[in-house]
Amino acid sequence: MMKTAFLAADKLGSPKGDNVLLKLLGSTLIPSLGFVRPKIMRIDDECIDVRIPLGRRSKNHLGSMYFGVLAAGADTAAGFLALRHIRQISPDVVLIFKDFKADFLSRVDGHARFVCEAGEEIAGAVHQAEKTGERVNVTAPLGCWVEGKETQGPAARFELTISLKKKPS
Repeated sequence: MMKTAFLAADKLGSPKGDNVLLKLLGSTLIPSLGFVRPKIMRIDDECIDVRIPLGRRSKNHLGSMYFGVLAAGADTAAGFLALRHIRQISPDVVLIFKDFKADFLSRVDGHARFVCEAGEEIAGAVHQAEKTGERVNVTAPLGCWVEGKETQGPAARFELTISLKKKPS
């Protein structure tokens, strides 16, 4: 199923095809992502920018973004950047998250933007996993900004360790 979805997304191009793929993943394999409605605003081999709107589905009781939604945004940014490289290099490589670190610096009281610029490191890890067949770990740092308040600095910082391994043939 994923290889067919990858081909369809590639035909549509970025970011439109990536958003179709993200919506498909959110409606079938990862329903919690579908619920918070992330959208890829920009993606290339080096960087991804994911937006999650602040609304009824994502607010906590204080009117700011819920902790779990922030985690989902970080997961989406790092994971989808890895998925881009997996699609290009070897669809037989699978990813899981090994660990997750978060530093919450201020309230996210608006739409959240998650930016990960670890594309080069992730691509190298995908190549290594494809070549060796061994598990390869790579840490992807990323930040979360409140849309319209980017000059105030990040509202949160995350580090996710992505673990990659080629499926046995």
